[in-house]
Amino acid sequence: MKVLIHSSFERTRRRRAIWDRAMVYVLSLCAIGVLFILFNILTHLFIQGITSLNPEFFTNLPKPVGEKGGGMANAIAGTFTLLGLAVCLGVPIGLGAGIYLSEYADLKFAHAVRFMSDVMNGIPSIVYGIFAYTVCVLPMKSFSALSGGFALGIMMIPMITRTSEQFVRMVPVQLREAGLALGVPKWRVIVDIVVPAALGGIMTGIMVTLARVAGETAPLLFTAFGNRYWQHSLAQPIAALPLQVFTYAISPFDDWHRQAWAGAIVLILMVFMINGWAQFYVVRHSRWLSGK
Repeated sequence: MKVLIHSSFERTRRRRAIWDRAMVYVLSLCAIGVLFILFNILTHLFIQGITSLNPEFFTNLPKPVGEKGGGMANAIAGTFTLLGLAVCLGVPIGLGAGIYLSEYADLKFAHAVRFMSDVMNGIPSIVYGIFAYTVCVLPMKSFSALSGGFALGIMMIPMITRTSEQFVRMVPVQLREAGLALGVPKWRVIVDIVVPAALGGIMTGIMVTLARVAGETAPLLFTAFGNRYWQHSLAQPIAALPLQVFTYAISPFDDWHRQAWAGAIVLILMVFMINGWAQFYVVRHSRWLSGK
């Protein structure tokens, strides 16, 4: 009897080991497939656009239609301007909502806010552009950097809300209880204990969200509109890298096509830099919390 039980156990163990090893191979192949696709995209981008990446591309304005040369200096500066405006709107609201959902999760209103955040995450970006066009562009009677920043900012809100909620909720309950046991008001516990403890994760969520909206084009078509010159007022149309790449990509000029590829390279590098900075901040903050 013991021999039969041992034999059955061995067969079961071997079968599980085979399935485990097979799944490791399958998942490894999936990971390799993702890396292969990313490598091909980046390789194609650099092959097509590396010839247009020169100092003139980063310092000059676009040339008139049909002329060769020029750059995207105004579009690069415009992208940073729009991202700065989006951060001013999206981060305070999204972070506040995320903290509320974490600290007051049992309230009925919190359930409604969480549901609406999930719904907003699934809304196409072009809908945000139409909404910003109705709310900002029509009353102002002009396309502007403010309306573009508004569109990107409201896109950031639901993503920051959900990521902030998750990271704030990961803070140990003992830290909250220790603060409350000392007689500290709950809002001070949140501000002085909970948020600093979750700051690394919160910053990661903000940076990932910022990288996500940095490449959006559809909302800017309805709001920022684009500009071939330097922008001197937030109430005027403004250039942005995604808009410039889109405009050049659909043009009939080969030189503009090459510059579109170069603009895509710069946009990808910006995303990599933002994500890299986020990872660096997380590691540094983790070491600071651990006292190393």
